[in-house]
Amino acid sequence: MRALISVVVLLLTLSSGCSRDGGDAGDADAQAAEQAAERERRGSVTVSGDDRIADSLTWRRPQAELDPEALDETREQAGSALEEGHLYEDAEAAIPLYLALLEQDPKDKAAVQGLQRSRQRLLDEGERALADSGDDFVALREARRVAAVARTVWPEDAPVRAYLQRVDRADRLWELNREAEAELAEGRYGESGGGALARLREALELQPEQPRALQNLAAVESGLIRRAEEAAGRGDFDTAGQWLGHATLVRPESATVPDARERIERLRTARIASLRDQGLAALRGFDGIAKAREILAELLLIAEPGDPAASDLRERISLAVHYGLFRPGQGFTDALQSGARGPRMVVVPHGAFTMGAPEGEGGASDSERPQRNIRFDRGFALSAHEVTVGEFRRFVNATGYRTRAVRRGFSMVYDERSGNFVRRSGADWQSDYVGATASDDMPVLHVSAQDVEAYAEWLAEESGERYRLPSEAEFEYALRAGSGDAFPWGEGAPPESAGNFTGGLDRSPGGRSWSNAFAGYDDGHWGPAAVGSFAPNRWGLHDLAGNVSEWVADCWHASYRRAPRDAAPWINPGCRTYVIRGGSWASAPEQTRPAWRAPAARDTTNARIGFRVMREL
Repeated sequence: MRALISVVVLLLTLSSGCSRDGGDAGDADAQAAEQAAERERRGSVTVSGDDRIADSLTWRRPQAELDPEALDETREQAGSALEEGHLYEDAEAAIPLYLALLEQDPKDKAAVQGLQRSRQRLLDEGERALADSGDDFVALREARRVAAVARTVWPEDAPVRAYLQRVDRADRLWELNREAEAELAEGRYGESGGGALARLREALELQPEQPRALQNLAAVESGLIRRAEEAAGRGDFDTAGQWLGHATLVRPESATVPDARERIERLRTARIASLRDQGLAALRGFDGIAKAREILAELLLIAEPGDPAASDLRERISLAVHYGLFRPGQGFTDALQSGARGPRMVVVPHGAFTMGAPEGEGGASDSERPQRNIRFDRGFALSAHEVTVGEFRRFVNATGYRTRAVRRGFSMVYDERSGNFVRRSGADWQSDYVGATASDDMPVLHVSAQDVEAYAEWLAEESGERYRLPSEAEFEYALRAGSGDAFPWGEGAPPESAGNFTGGLDRSPGGRSWSNAFAGYDDGHWGPAAVGSFAPNRWGLHDLAGNVSEWVADCWHASYRRAPRDAAPWINPGCRTYVIRGGSWASAPEQTRPAWRAPAARDTTNARIGFRVMREL
């Protein structure tokens, strides 16, 4: 090890000489030379690496055995070795052979010229190694070996001295980067002094734009940003701002910190929204108002004055003090993680009703019996109208979900020419009842039971609330809205503008009329209408009896015998047939009755079936 230190001392001493062109060295090289001289005066030196690289710091000239009678052959052998780049490794390499020839005859012109070419070839190899030495230790070791050879053979040569200085600088750069990377691994970034930043600043003073140092500098910036994001993730946005401030000073020209600031602002927004939702959730529990006020206080610490989420929670707390969290008929939307809002929901009051059709009701079937009494001890919320194309689009865009109709490439649409429903390629959830592009305010069609369940699950994940398809009982209860009549409006034909039903006065674009319809009724639509086109029922819900039929959560059963006693969905694992409820724009009049129900295969998609969602309160 002592020999290794001596070699490095000699290398550093030599490197303090002239620059490449024989003039004064640059400031960085001069400083390195002064430091090397000072280390030599103190009798100590810092060695980069360890004993494994000792062979790269010294060169013992191999002794070539010459035959005085065969010097020409030796010259040829040396020339061949030079051409092959075999310069110094053993006694058959170019430099040992030329040195041996010059010991025989110092005036050997061919040997002098060959040794000069060998020096240039050697330095060229060293320069190539130095070019890769920033992040390649093998290249740095090769550059050191070249330095050891050059120093031994040409100790006073100006280009050699200049090269030795560059090797010394490469060694120092390697060590500074290695130390900085060790600090990085320990999380000592040096934002307040020392640490990785101090070493990287020194490295970049030695060699501005040095790639490895710049890469490590970017890693320091990333580490500080990560701490900012971690603090933001904990809701500590003041600390996050401090870490971002440190990160800004690392690479002031970088766009990374402004991007991170935007991400953290999004985290702040999401945190505010999350706290708001937590506050609303707390209102449902024991001592909910006090807990919600604590959450509001936390929200106000990170929100800007007048933040709408804070204002909303404050208002909801105020309402809860006087009215509880919800009230019958109240409309609301839930915030989604994406920043959008969920479907508009309406609170359905708690109560009781008799489900199913009584004996003797016209158009009823045995599947609607026996009647049973259902009680709702707690209200629930139901979509004010069917889920629209636009609302379903947000789900598809957010998840990349592919519906059944998209995957199989077709759905059932209305054909004006034949007056029937036919299979049409390319019809899917973006299509209207004839397969053309639907506007965003239309009820989404061509969706299977599996598709609508996926939407409800996504909505639950996005909102943090309990969304699902309504059960049969919940749907019929909401459709009846307190009425026990055969039709939602009572008996007989529907009153004017009661909903989108099959009317005797309805006409298709081609002049067709219904063969089975409410006599004298005209709603102005052939096909589905935009949601909310007709007045809601007494509980604020649109189109439960008409417009489009709707999927519900229950599996199909031929009657209500052995049905659950409560309003929960009646589900059998693995069932393939579901229930649809509510009449559509193309349904027979008896299918408009609240008690009407029908089976549909789980994969069914057509122009008459849509859906709405239910949310538990």
